[in-house]
Amino acid sequence: MILTRAPLRISLGGGGTDLPSYYSRHGGFILSAAIDKYVYIALNRPSADDLIRLKYARSEEVCTPDELEHDLVRPSLKLLGIDRRVEIASMADVPAGTGLGSSSTYLVALLTALHELKRERMYAPQLAELAFHVEAELAGHPVGKQDHYLAALGGLTCLEIDRDGTVACSTLELPSGVIEDLASHTLLFNTGISRSANAILEQQKRDSTASKRTVIESLHRTKEIGLQVKDALMRGDLAAFGHILHEHWENKKRRSSGISVGDVDRWYDTARDAGALGGKLVGAGGGGFLMLYCHNGTKQDVREALRPAGLREMEYRFDHEGAKVLVNF
Repeated sequence: MILTRAPLRISLGGGGTDLPSYYSRHGGFILSAAIDKYVYIALNRPSADDLIRLKYARSEEVCTPDELEHDLVRPSLKLLGIDRRVEIASMADVPAGTGLGSSSTYLVALLTALHELKRERMYAPQLAELAFHVEAELAGHPVGKQDHYLAALGGLTCLEIDRDGTVACSTLELPSGVIEDLASHTLLFNTGISRSANAILEQQKRDSTASKRTVIESLHRTKEIGLQVKDALMRGDLAAFGHILHEHWENKKRRSSGISVGDVDRWYDTARDAGALGGKLVGAGGGGFLMLYCHNGTKQDVREALRPAGLREMEYRFDHEGAKVLVNF
């Protein structure tokens, strides 16, 4: 029995510039933070038969990987040459479709388990690149590199992406007090709106490929904002971070009408009126978690202001371990 886990993430700046349709022409920059909410993979080698059993939101039982419908597990097993006698089950601390990178995190946890089964070790950046290859190139999902790298590495991590796809990753070294304040004052509220990011990301891919002016300008500005967020955090200026986050959200909405939906703008304005300096929907948008930065004792005011909306706050801390094997026996 092998049990692995990989952390979900919240994007702090630069989100969207990690898609190949953008970075292949302009280069990308991402600043993101892994959190202590995880996707878990349990893997077993049953001895009674040679079947492949897969349990997620549904169950599959097949004789060969080619028969699997799960479009991330199927290419993963084929790529690693695992073609029989394996049982895989998954669990997660947060539901899918909430903007925290769950599909990519699932894949990183899965590949960690499969490599452990084969007694092969991979460095975290290698694991991230392999996961990106499987999801983007083999499964054809319109994803960027952020989620795979954060799931593999953990921490507060900067990703500088060259036009050829090469990623230079570095840990954002901050005093422990700044890290604690950042986590304490950045609140996450579940909007209750679940969605697949693929439609928004696919549209961004088409617009970037076609060099649509408003989208490209928005992504250029997003990259600049990501660098400003990094600078503000390194200075320990969390108030500046909050204000930059507000600009980030206003800029992000320029890319697509589907990024902010339903009551999100009303909830965001309510939080701002209660004292939040800034925030945004985490991930591609369209639903999921609303992230808000609250400075100088405004946390409780924001919580009270959002209480009538029924939004559920999720407490968290940052994860600094990345993907790991928990059990192998």
